[in-house]
This record gives sequence, C-alpha cells and structure tokens, in this order.
Amino acid sequence: MKIMLMTDMEASAGILNHDDWVMRTGQFYEKGTRLVTEEVNAAINGFMSAGCDQVVVIDGHGQGGIDPELLHESAELLRGAPDVVWPFCMDDSFDAVACVGQHAKAGTPYSHITHTQWFNYIDMVVNGVSIGEYGQFALSAKELGIPHIFASGEFALQAEIDLITPGAVSVPVKWGLKNDGAALETLTTDQYRAAKLSARHLSPRKARQDIYEGAKTAVERLRSDPGSFSYVELAAPYHCTYRFREMGARSAYATETRHDSSFIGLLNEPIPGPG
Repeated sequence: MKIMLMTDMEASAGILNHDDWVMRTGQFYEKGTRLVTEEVNAAINGFMSAGCDQVVVIDGHGQGGIDPELLHESAELLRGAPDVVWPFCMDDSFDAVACVGQHAKAGTPYSHITHTQWFNYIDMVVNGVSIGEYGQFALSAKELGIPHIFASGEFALQAEIDLITPGAVSVPVKWGLKNDGAALETLTTDQYRAAKLSARHLSPRKARQDIYEGAKTAVERLRSDPGSFSYVELAAPYHCTYRFREMGARSAYATETRHDSSFIGLLNEPIPGPG
C-alpha cells in the first residue's frame, strides 16, 4: 500500500504562534520543524503498523517544515513541484492520501493561526463550497480516484473534514480559543495575522500517540471497509470565487477563475488581480 502524506506546520501541537515557530527567521523555527517531523513519523509508524509499505511525504509548508535528518527512514520526502504545482506529483499509483499539521481554512471559528495560503484570504469558494488548503489537496485526490483517509491538526478542521471527506479518521491536537466569524472579515491582512494566536495544545508526546493510533485505524478501515471514505459532491465545470483582504496598498477585492473539466486544472489557473 502506498500513501501520500501532505504536511503543514501551523496546526501541530506545540506550534505556539506563527512568526516565532514557522518562519525561517523565527527564534523557534528549528524546534518547530522537529515537532512537525515527529508528528509525521508517528503517522508513518501508524500507517506501516497496519500494513502500508510506502509513504511519500510532501513538505507542504511554504518556508519548509520537515527536518530531513529526523524523517522516518522508510519515507520519501517530496519538496517542490514540477512545471505546475497541483497535484504535487500525486497520481493513481497511490492507494490513499492523508495530512498532518493541517489548519482550518480562513474564517473558521475557534481556530489557531488560521489562513488559506496566506492571511490575505477571506474565502475561496468552488461551486458553492468554501474550501481551504485541506479541501484543495483532498479534492485533487478525489479527481484522481484516491480516498482521503486521515487528518491530524487543529480541532477546528473537523468541519471541513466532515463536509469534504466524510469518513476520514481525524486526530485533533490543538484547540483555538478565539472566535473568528464574519465580523473579522474587515480586518487587514496584518490585523488578521495577529488575531488568531491563542490555543490549547496537547503535549507533543500525547499528540504523537494519538496520531499513531489514528493513522493505524485509518489504514485498517481502508482495508476492511473502503466504502466508508467518501467525498463531497463536486463536478465540472468548476467556478472559483476568491475574496482577499486589504494588504499594504492594495484594497480588499474579489476575483474568479474557471475550468471546464478539471478541479486540478482550476487550481493551476493564475488568479487575476483586482479589476
């Protein structure tokens, strides 16, 4: 069995804020990469204990989030992309996809360091469904016929898991403390970036234990009941509306993209600037 594992940093246990922990210039960045890599290793151990024999790990954090020296010896690491970013070298040779360290989409109540790509996003809506980074990866797998079986990260991600990938096994490792509803849509990018920095975390050791058990359960369920994993109904043609916050001298604006036949193609469409 072959699994592709997407990783991010912001929603791992012990990642306390954005600038100190997930930026290369941050004082705790190296410690942050160790925390994330150990969660990834826990998931890999869980997958393999249930019979998976190959895991390809995508370092999906923009600044880089995986410490290669600490990565599980049985995993392969993928960083960067071919000519087009999506779907990160995913193809139908994979039996399943999963993610670790995944935060909720921009605008999610009681989330932590929440954003979609960057803090300037207000929302991204495809065919009426609001999605974030989790949805982008999962729906790319859907188009290729690959089930999304497992996700760990913040508890606020659960709403997206339930909507986009019903049946996926989830493991929460942190809980945001502040609300983040429509009232915050008027914040600038810098204001929003500073607004989501309070959370309650599991101990990293406890988080790894839970991730191991959840990953193991996900593969066991895939083997015994593959029909328990499903996706939200979403079909071509695809229409995406983006809404962005004020950022620097650029005012808030909305724009859109379309693709007649492919969700992956939609993600690779350039996003137009303000009209």
